[in-house]
Amino acid sequence: MAKKGVPEWLNSSLWSSSPSPIPDDRPLRPPPAATTVAPSPPIVERPPPSTISAAPAPPLPIRPPSKSEINDLQNGSGVDGPGSVTPAAEDVSRKTQVVAELSKKVIDLKELRKIASQGLPDDAGIRSLVWKLLLGYLSPDRSLWSSELAKKRSQYKQFKEELLMNPSEVTRKMEKSKGGDSNDPKVEGPGALSRSEITHEDHPLSLGTTSLWNNFFKDTEVLEQIDRDVMRTHPDMHFFSGDSAVAKSNQDALKNVLTIFAKLNPGIRYVQGMNEILAPIFYIFKNDPDKGNAAYAEADAFFCFVELMSGFRDNFCQQLDNSVVGIRYTITRLSMLLKHHDEELWRHLEVTTKINPQFYAFRWITLLLTQEFNFVESLHIWDTLLSDPEGPQETLLRVCCAMLILVRRRLLAGDFTSNLKLLQNYPPTNISHMLYVADKLRSK
Repeated sequence: MAKKGVPEWLNSSLWSSSPSPIPDDRPLRPPPAATTVAPSPPIVERPPPSTISAAPAPPLPIRPPSKSEINDLQNGSGVDGPGSVTPAAEDVSRKTQVVAELSKKVIDLKELRKIASQGLPDDAGIRSLVWKLLLGYLSPDRSLWSSELAKKRSQYKQFKEELLMNPSEVTRKMEKSKGGDSNDPKVEGPGALSRSEITHEDHPLSLGTTSLWNNFFKDTEVLEQIDRDVMRTHPDMHFFSGDSAVAKSNQDALKNVLTIFAKLNPGIRYVQGMNEILAPIFYIFKNDPDKGNAAYAEADAFFCFVELMSGFRDNFCQQLDNSVVGIRYTITRLSMLLKHHDEELWRHLEVTTKINPQFYAFRWITLLLTQEFNFVESLHIWDTLLSDPEGPQETLLRVCCAMLILVRRRLLAGDFTSNLKLLQNYPPTNISHMLYVADKLRSK
């Protein structure tokens, strides 16, 4: 069979990456149960849908990031590659364009997507506002921002009050609403029920399905997993890790968002790795130069996280693994995309060296490439993912395909072991070039 021709632009020296792989100390995220044994990440349980509408946010003054912000971003680099952060004349031009667009009374989302797809300038205020618009949290009509924000932030406050309390606090609240407080002689302590008033469902040892305590204990395992994962989030960034009051406050915010998401979405609950998807959103919002917006970073991040997860939720649903919307099918689509654009490389990987794409693509897709590039580069990639009108999943698959094409020479020269190591420890690359290649793969 004749070999499918490779487009001339793929052979450009621009697409050759640096040949020295970097030791990987990042946690691997597992593919769904595979039939072939190989050095792959462990399997993690995954889950179904979430349904919470998204709403808007406020205008912000635009200013360059402070030195501490820049240092924190650069400290987040697990891999430092060429083209990581190169603010230049084009950044200034793009900033001018995006600020002009954001200043309109009614923002043209089509134009904003076009500008953002090239990557946003590393300006905290710009990215915070644009991401909220791209994720549908903010309406294009600026006049609606104030009321919509107030409504959503109030709703999140209510979620925290109702979903983060333990049964004792719920009981105390109920007692106060009934007038049963410390003035009641039967009550042994503030808000406590006397022995005669404790029902079967209120008892800590109750196994009833409606028991507050039974449901509380069932949630414990999920809450412990969230706590462990949050503590491991970007350990090289002071914003997320360490004993400082700021780091602990940020960790608590991540835990709150993930816990509320898990309780509101029992079909999905929490799946290992969701913390990595939430982290960039919360970081950007918390570093908003508008202090009023930064103060509500947790609430804003929650709704934007929900909106982002709505586009990827099927990848986390174990029951859908083998369906036409599950993670296995999504990985198969990546395989077919590579076959369509570079059959030689596809054949070498999957036929000659027999590398199952699950062994590397599972983590790429489920964690939206947050573990393959340093923090700054991930933000640039997300600008493109969030700005595509086709949705982030389609763009993500093209970016993953471009990642394979960029290292095609090394892959074609490698065997099973060397290629798997390369793909599980992706080397430094020029992000702008990678996104350019991904755009070239777009179906016309």
